[in-house]
Amino acid sequence: MRVGLIDVDGHSGFPNLALMKLSAWHKKQGDSVEWYSPMFSGHVDRVYMSKVFTFTNDFEYYIDADEVIKAGTGYKDYTTVLPDEIEHTFPDYTLYPNCEYAIGFLTRGCIRNCPWCVVPKKEGKLRPNEEWENIKRSDSDWITFLDNNVLASDFGLKQIEEISKAGGVKIDFNQGMDARLIDDSIAKILAKCQWKPYLRISCDTTQAIRPVEDAVNRLTKAGMKPYKIFSYALVQDVDEAHERIMALNKMGIEIFAQPYRDFDGGEPTREQKRLARWCNMKAIFNTVKWEDYK
Repeated sequence: MRVGLIDVDGHSGFPNLALMKLSAWHKKQGDSVEWYSPMFSGHVDRVYMSKVFTFTNDFEYYIDADEVIKAGTGYKDYTTVLPDEIEHTFPDYTLYPNCEYAIGFLTRGCIRNCPWCVVPKKEGKLRPNEEWENIKRSDSDWITFLDNNVLASDFGLKQIEEISKAGGVKIDFNQGMDARLIDDSIAKILAKCQWKPYLRISCDTTQAIRPVEDAVNRLTKAGMKPYKIFSYALVQDVDEAHERIMALNKMGIEIFAQPYRDFDGGEPTREQKRLARWCNMKAIFNTVKWEDYK
């Protein structure tokens, strides 16, 4: 079987884990797998199209294939999941030769139900997914985890603790950790890990400021430097987000502002974009007040 892959969001960016697993599984079956090109691929038996973001333009070219399978949050598809056999297949990293790290999920799902997040609808209840040693690449000491709320899982915490004891493994949880769950004992475990580049948390509402501040205090008490802690800041109401950003800045941590996009991929407002640009361009953020930037 000839299999074609289309990373609708663009395969020059962050690797598409689902396509990597599909590629590895098909190659184990003896199938040939390639990035699909309307100009060069010719006829193939099956094409997989994966779209993560709703705001990404769809693939608009003719596909010469017997079967085309589309899936992903970008298609507002919250039900399609990989079969277990494929889900637990080690990814095909040859698809993304510039990717220097391993990618995977220790856990799936989340205990929260944030109104701006599709995870509860797409992944459901929090549950174990994979042990860290099955995710790590033999040619890299860096793992990027995609978990949505790993600290709420006893299994996830155990995996992080094992990583901290293994030594030499650099980790990143790029979806951000739940600051409300970081107590003193968890802070000590996290402080022992090697973070590349940061330990990430989120502060998306005014109510989250105090838990984030408490978490930062616990982490620094356990030995982490504030500059190794990073917080996402969702931008919906601009004035409220500005106050949140300034509160985070007082904590001495890194901040990244994310303008809100709805499930339909609607564009952020001009002011949301301006606030995010002001916050994320550190040379400006450190020298110009928001009031003056406006």
